[in-house]
Amino acid sequence: MTASTLFAPASGPTPTSSREVAQLFATDIAAERTRMLYQGSQVPTLFMLLSGVVCAFLLWGLLSPLLLIGWSIWLVILAVLRLVQVRAFNKALPSRQAERHWRRLFLLGAGASGLTLAFAVIALVPADVFYLQALIYGLIGAAILSASVAYAISFSAFLTFALPCLLPSVGYLLLSDNPVQRGWGLLGSILLLSLLVVAWQVNRLVQRSLLQRFHNQALISNLEHAKQQAEGLNGELAHEVEQRRRAERELRSAHGELEMRVAERTLELDETTYALTKSRARLTLAIEASELGLWDWDLQSDEVHHSRLKEIFGLEPDEVKVMLRDLKPRLHPDDLSVLRRALVEHMKGRSEDYQVEYRIKHANGHWVWIEDRGRAVERDAEGRVMRMLGTRRDISARKVQEQQQQLAATVFEAASEGIVILDPDYRLLSVNQAFSDVTGYRQDEVVGKSVISLINSGDSRRQYQMIRLELEHSGSWRGELIETRKNGELYPQWLQLNVVRDSRDNVSHIVGFFADLSSRREAEERLRYLSHYDELTGLANRSLFKERLHEASQRARQSGRSIALLHVDLDRFKLLNDSLGHEVADQLLRQVSRRLTQTVPEADTLARLSGDEFAILIDSYGSLSSLARLASRLLSKLRMPMTLGGHELVVSASVGISLLPDNAREISALVSQANMAMQHAKHLGGNTFQFFTDNLQACTLERLQLENQLRKGIQEGQLEVFYQPKLCLADDSLNAAEALVRWRHPELGLVPPSDFIGLAEETGLIGAIGEFVLRQACKQAYAWQAQGLAQIRVSVNLSVHQLRQGNLLSLVRQVLDETGLAPQFLELELTESQLLDNVESVISTFRQLRELGIKLAIDDFGTGYSSLSYLKRFPVDYVKIDQTFIRDLTPGSEDAAITRAIIAMAHSLELKVVAEGVETQAQMDFLKSQRCDEIQGYLISKPVPAEQFAQLLREQGDKF
Repeated sequence: MTASTLFAPASGPTPTSSREVAQLFATDIAAERTRMLYQGSQVPTLFMLLSGVVCAFLLWGLLSPLLLIGWSIWLVILAVLRLVQVRAFNKALPSRQAERHWRRLFLLGAGASGLTLAFAVIALVPADVFYLQALIYGLIGAAILSASVAYAISFSAFLTFALPCLLPSVGYLLLSDNPVQRGWGLLGSILLLSLLVVAWQVNRLVQRSLLQRFHNQALISNLEHAKQQAEGLNGELAHEVEQRRRAERELRSAHGELEMRVAERTLELDETTYALTKSRARLTLAIEASELGLWDWDLQSDEVHHSRLKEIFGLEPDEVKVMLRDLKPRLHPDDLSVLRRALVEHMKGRSEDYQVEYRIKHANGHWVWIEDRGRAVERDAEGRVMRMLGTRRDISARKVQEQQQQLAATVFEAASEGIVILDPDYRLLSVNQAFSDVTGYRQDEVVGKSVISLINSGDSRRQYQMIRLELEHSGSWRGELIETRKNGELYPQWLQLNVVRDSRDNVSHIVGFFADLSSRREAEERLRYLSHYDELTGLANRSLFKERLHEASQRARQSGRSIALLHVDLDRFKLLNDSLGHEVADQLLRQVSRRLTQTVPEADTLARLSGDEFAILIDSYGSLSSLARLASRLLSKLRMPMTLGGHELVVSASVGISLLPDNAREISALVSQANMAMQHAKHLGGNTFQFFTDNLQACTLERLQLENQLRKGIQEGQLEVFYQPKLCLADDSLNAAEALVRWRHPELGLVPPSDFIGLAEETGLIGAIGEFVLRQACKQAYAWQAQGLAQIRVSVNLSVHQLRQGNLLSLVRQVLDETGLAPQFLELELTESQLLDNVESVISTFRQLRELGIKLAIDDFGTGYSSLSYLKRFPVDYVKIDQTFIRDLTPGSEDAAITRAIIAMAHSLELKVVAEGVETQAQMDFLKSQRCDEIQGYLISKPVPAEQFAQLLREQGDKF
């Protein structure tokens, strides 16, 4: 509000129509709109920036990186410039904020923001990926809605943003050849029309609110000016009293000459004084009734005199005598500049009256809001103010009420629940924005109408009458209703009504709060679905499977029928998951679930139990042969090739079958037996099915007991390391030995490695066993060297588990440091098939071990892929020919040709060759003729304990 409006004369013309008010305050309204636009633009700008970053993230990899980076940089620059512009505007003085260039800068920024979003719609959104279109158009639409609501304060600002943003986008999408994009274009057209209607309505409401606000301020200003005129009249009255006193003194000086005349005038003066006293008493009563305090400030001496100082400030009059010393320190720091500005403006003659509101600290320590009004009553010849008079009053209660009203209005409009206020006749007095969002009715469409006019169905009308009776009886009602939106859509609603009564206990209003329960109902349905079904495959989950299994068992007991449980587990699924990634693995699981559903339509329940495990429940099967045919058909269906992620895959499965009541009497036993049968099918190589039998359970229990005993044996030191010597064919010397683990069971004796090594790999115990063998072998090799027997190379077998743990290099370094063995006397062996488990990782690990000086060997060469490309890439020193080629080695046989080829190939790659399983002199002679480097086998020696191997070394020393 400008100064001319604030201090307009009370007798001047007052606008009577909204058109006159709009013309009178056109400049102020425009300036206020500009302030509101800048205040509301920060959140849309940040939201647009966030949406742009999310869009760039979603589109990364689908579009040109330069295009995404360029657009993102421009978006960030635009957002920063707009935020800087808002900050500059907020720092500007109110008088500078009314300048037109701020509005033009805002319109320029809004247009640039609209064009930026339009460019994203046209140039960045892929035309063939619907879910990306939905995500990105949703983010851009949310940014457009956020900005449009904020810019709707000014229709020109809204058009400056919406038209550049939506018209090019809608035109581009409508003219597209893609029907999906044309659909998006039609949706954009609807959005544009809807935003235009909303912006027009918001603009009207803001215009009406601003007009009413400025009109009220003008009326208040006129009233205050009239009050100031009354105070001026009081001042003139005081001046007249002073003149009368001066006349009385003049009369006393002429007492001698005018005694008779003074006597006559004294009577008249007494009457006047009496009247003045009565007037002064009335003025004092009026001031006390208005709770106003008077102050008189002498600016030359800085002395100030107050009335009602105790009532307002809680101070005694003698505590405040000097303004700067006694009163200024009590002022609130945030209000000093406001008070100083108002005081300077009045002293310089720029304002007719001095008026300001500020906070001051009460004697009790709390802050009190004060309203000061006054004016300069004396000035010197140069116009400097010498004296000021005025009034003050405590307006803390009014300030609290204003804050409460503002807070209530903010809560009313910002509440997420719909709020309605009704009169006693159930006519709508006011609704908030949430009401319009939920019901679709605008405020002007329902205000003033009766609730009954918005109800269409007869059931709702009868329920409305019951609600009225309940409100009249108890004063409140709450419950769930089925209501109708403006477009006819039904939705569940939670409604709470409360009656508000006045001081006479009459009904003054009825306040209602309601919430749309649609989202909650959808969430409940979704939660109910997720609690019973697997989200990835759509099959029943473990929870629903247990319920169905329990129900099936109850039916089987009542009817005497049998049920069958098929436990299906995919073979080598972890390898596929690690190799091809989780996305392809998820596609594979969905495809497998569809094949299961198509293959076993007669299943009572088909469930996904875990990652790659499924369960099929057959209620009342025909016979065992029919179950076998069903399992065979299922395995054949799963083995059919499928193309996923550009890969052609063939998947097999292992199926375990258990029967109730033939195999199990309880559900838990049925599930456990089916799992045992499935595990047995996996042990047989997979891609097969197995029925549960008592022998299978016995084998399973035996394996479980063996696992527990092996775990205990590792902890109690029952493991030993045997050594099998390797013979160098060049000089017939023992130059190396292979360390082999043995388990000396306290009851079973020496357990063969074939009985527990596979079990250790399945249970993860192979890691602890491998570390034990490595440490013991290095320690023993160093001990032999210390005894002066021989400096032999000791080889230790590695497992895939040790490679996957990722700490093999640090473990080897630690063992070598602890035992003191030189790295060149340690050889690590890995089978050919294990090398291909993770080629790049194994190559990296082998290179690091090779750099330490450790020897590396490929064990069982020839049984795997035997790829020259892999052999060339692996940094190994030795190739060990598998004993299957040596066992039937005779001149002219295929094994002889293969062995000859392996030796020649290894030597061409500068690798040494070791032959395993040599048991005859003929085999040794053939290998020596082919220049094989080393041999090991029963011909030389079987694996022996460390003491016997030391004796072999001593015998060799004596021989040489």
